[in-house]
Amino acid sequence: MTHARIVLITGATDGLGRALAHRLAAGGDTVLLHGRDQARLDATADAIRDEQGGARPATFRADLAELAQVRELAAAVRAATDRLDVLVSNAGIGGGEPDGRDRRESKDGYELRFAVNYLAGFLLTQELLPLLRASAPARVVNVASLGQQDIEFDDVMLERGYSGIRAYCQSKLAQISSTVEMAERVPASEVTFNSLHPATYMPTKMVLQEAGHSIDSLETGVEATARLVTDPKLAGVSGRFYDRQREAKALAQAYDKRARAELYRLSLKLVGLPAE
Repeated sequence: MTHARIVLITGATDGLGRALAHRLAAGGDTVLLHGRDQARLDATADAIRDEQGGARPATFRADLAELAQVRELAAAVRAATDRLDVLVSNAGIGGGEPDGRDRRESKDGYELRFAVNYLAGFLLTQELLPLLRASAPARVVNVASLGQQDIEFDDVMLERGYSGIRAYCQSKLAQISSTVEMAERVPASEVTFNSLHPATYMPTKMVLQEAGHSIDSLETGVEATARLVTDPKLAGVSGRFYDRQREAKALAQAYDKRARAELYRLSLKLVGLPAE
């Protein structure tokens, strides 16, 4: 890629997303910042401008727990730029605090972790796909996890036997499955789709509040994620899952064609897109 990339990062005001935005901006890329709190978006944009001495990054506020706001986010991005080289779908909530261990629902009535961690990114990707394809070769990077659990198709919203961790792990497998499915549907010469476990228990607010300790450094996660955004060796590489910087395998369900097709059909229905 000869020009500076234009990169949209969801969840860019904290933790991995914020650190990644700083890293990419330092490398000369134009970052578009998404968050759900305007004050924190402004602070992040100001800090990047002050550190890099360039233009202040554009900010986009949306609560991903409401699909209408995801649509508005996509529309705002399309209005702001005629090119999008990379979408980093990073925003998400963990298996416990600060978003609770009990079952909660999104604005649209869906189980909250499935809605925020998976459905929002699915819809955003669908809405931005024409722009990404027009910017070929483009990339979609989904920040997932080694924490995975098969999707319960007869109880996707986990109305029985709920736990925050189970919901989190199911949402992450859905992310990975969708990554593989999109890689099958879109030529890698146009857009590549890859997912990763960036690091284990980075010292982010989400991890420290729930687990009380960290294992990997934030830098480990930034390096692994930035690699999927920038590494020229990954041009044309699509449908892969990485554990940090090493190619890995997700749970078998992610590679099951029938399960992926069922998830894709269900996802279109849940976000209100026409069936294919």
